[in-house]
Amino acid sequence: MTTKDGKVDYTEMWERLGLDLDLHQQLMDALGQLYPAFYLRQDNRPAGMAYFDEWVGDVHGFRPKELLEHKDRGGKVVGCYCVFVPLELIRAADAIPLVLCGGADFSVSYAETLLPANICPLIKSSVGFKLGRLCPYIQSTDFLVGETTCDAKKKAWEIFGEIHPFYVMDLPQKKSPKGRELWKEEIRIFWRHLEEVSGNTITPAKLRESIHLMNEKRRILQRLHATRKASPSPISGKDALLVNQLALFDDIRRFNGAATRLAEELEQRVERGVGVSPANAPRILIAGSPMVIPNWKLHHLIESSGAVVVIEEACVGTRFYETLVAEDGETPEALVDALADRYLQINCACFTPNNERVDDILRLSREYRVDGVVLYSLMFCQPFAVEHRKIEKALRAEGIPVLQVETDYSQGDALQLLTRIEAFLEEIEGVAASQGAAGGAA
Repeated sequence: MTTKDGKVDYTEMWERLGLDLDLHQQLMDALGQLYPAFYLRQDNRPAGMAYFDEWVGDVHGFRPKELLEHKDRGGKVVGCYCVFVPLELIRAADAIPLVLCGGADFSVSYAETLLPANICPLIKSSVGFKLGRLCPYIQSTDFLVGETTCDAKKKAWEIFGEIHPFYVMDLPQKKSPKGRELWKEEIRIFWRHLEEVSGNTITPAKLRESIHLMNEKRRILQRLHATRKASPSPISGKDALLVNQLALFDDIRRFNGAATRLAEELEQRVERGVGVSPANAPRILIAGSPMVIPNWKLHHLIESSGAVVVIEEACVGTRFYETLVAEDGETPEALVDALADRYLQINCACFTPNNERVDDILRLSREYRVDGVVLYSLMFCQPFAVEHRKIEKALRAEGIPVLQVETDYSQGDALQLLTRIEAFLEEIEGVAASQGAAGGAA
């Protein structure tokens, strides 16, 4: 069915999924105001972003419809809440994986009827989408998968499991030989669980095919984001972030095609020296907590102040796509080894010790020639907030200005953040001027 303006009417599908139609419309109205203000008013955007604009314009329509059609054919849909969940296994079971972390303030209040107020907004937003019956993606899933990356998640998943089928993977706290063996066993158990729930056998051939497809997505994202090393950057940080966010939802083959076309366009822009900001715009790296759709606030404030975000060290960033799974495993055990090794290369703040993450941020700062680093943590996200101290120390030892930001999903602190960001950019200008003076004197 279509509406008078020619758009598809998904009301019947949303009713089938059990959405609260009035609340869902309020959410869509809010997104309909936010997205044009943040995205469509940008100048000189790559033409390839039209695909992603169309995606957001129908975000709760065509993709949930595809998921339901998959389920009607007997397939399963699995929602995940962390980049440590091995998506390759889910796909090898002929199921569709979705990464569903909540990034909207709209759903937080619903979670606070069950969860304490003083835990991170990502957890509350995720649970709130289910409690408020706001999200067709959660409603489409056969079960959800979480992990033990922080204490708040571990306890929230228990409550979430009371209202929706939930599976928890136990991530080790240390990247030790003992921790690796624990993680391998978790992967084996998850493998068996997926076979049981899906009714499909995960063969080595199927898993190798799935690994290859996921690696292809990661390679495309690596290629796309490598163009941001250029000055001027051929794409805004906001647009690059959106590509990463939709990589977690879209059909993988369709996404790979759209992202490849965008990467090719960006490479051509670099060759012609076409950028979205002046070549002397301050180049910013954002490092820290996940930034999931529609959490665009920090990027928007930074780029509205005249800087450009050139890379994200985040779960919705380099931690998602930088490392690949070895594709040469022939036996189930070899494939478990390959999956365990790849996912334990993710340098998340949940591990102790975690000096590798410091190395990652220093490396990215050099590769992307950043002028400053914003260390970002969601409110009450203790692992990242605590870890920022040693990261800032290492960055300042390299002469790189640092700004620490703790915030949530609301717009209530936007003016305060804008003031701090503008002061940070002035600090960057001062550092650049002093370095230029020192170079001239030499």
